[in-house]
Amino acid sequence: QVQLVEAGGGLVQPGGSLRLPCSTSGTPINSRWINWVRHAPGKELEWVAAINSGGNPMYYNLTVKARFTISRDNAESTLYLVIDSLKPEDTAVYYCTKGTPKPRTILTGETSRADFDYWGQGTQVTVSS
Repeated sequence: QVQLVEAGGGLVQPGGSLRLPCSTSGTPINSRWINWVRHAPGKELEWVAAINSGGNPMYYNLTVKARFTISRDNAESTLYLVIDSLKPEDTAVYYCTKGTPKPRTILTGETSRADFDYWGQGTQVTVSS
């Protein structure tokens, strides 16, 4: 059974940084990709980044690419998302998901619950002074 557990969220001041870990267990046969997706208040789900099982390639939503870094430690079965220079608009629930991102998702950031087979429970990030 695939399980994804996010952590690391909290209240952060603008300009600060956060590292969000996602511990994983179980391996679906048909997926090598892990993604981060966020859901901001009053907005649609937004795909943020994806990384392949070998750590390469990585894809980013162009709107966050300069400030977000995705990585994975396969030995620890953990995915990470580092967010630098946090902005109030980064306030969202951040989800770790397993599944291959669609080309449309990588190009536009648009996604839905149906796009990925496995989701964590999410971790809340609030950026405010």
